[in-house]
Amino acid sequence: MSEGFGNPPVFSSSDAGLGKVAWLTGLSGAGKSTLARELEKGLRECGRPVVVLDGDELRRKLCAGLGYSPEDRAENIRRIAHVARLFLDSGFTVIVAVISPLRANRAAAREIIGPKNFLEIHVHCPLEVCRARDPKGLYAKADAGGVAGMTGLSAPYEPPRHPDLRVDTSLSTLEKEVESVLNLLEGRGSAVQA
Repeated sequence: MSEGFGNPPVFSSSDAGLGKVAWLTGLSGAGKSTLARELEKGLRECGRPVVVLDGDELRRKLCAGLGYSPEDRAENIRRIAHVARLFLDSGFTVIVAVISPLRANRAAAREIIGPKNFLEIHVHCPLEVCRARDPKGLYAKADAGGVAGMTGLSAPYEPPRHPDLRVDTSLSTLEKEVESVLNLLEGRGSAVQA
């Protein structure tokens, strides 16, 4: 993976990509948060108002009272979608980095945010690579019986059928992934693979 953002594209206030929500979905350890933070950095360098909504941070704060039942997972996504919509309505580009394992919940988020402003980005990484990365130690805990309902193991993950963009973080560089998402935000790409 690359260390820097490289030479980001130049954006102006008339760019078509302003006011979009880039919804990054994928397994734990796929690289959603890493990609989100690098996108945030690049967009800020270009003078774009941007905010990252990270699923782990929101679980600890806004959604601290929720568990991992199907109903609680749906409520978690509903809350995140409404927060994203508030930022969107204030003129921000919003980057959401959240597992959001079920297609139905992502579809509900799309409706809350508005279909024309919702860009579904599948941050793909094979399960075995995610397990090897295990940045939060969740796979090891799940293997030891310490995490019930682990997405991708004992709980389902439904990959998007027709994402706006799919990046494979096991094959691509971070710089290429960022470039692909920025191109999508600018309206220069769809359903491409980085």
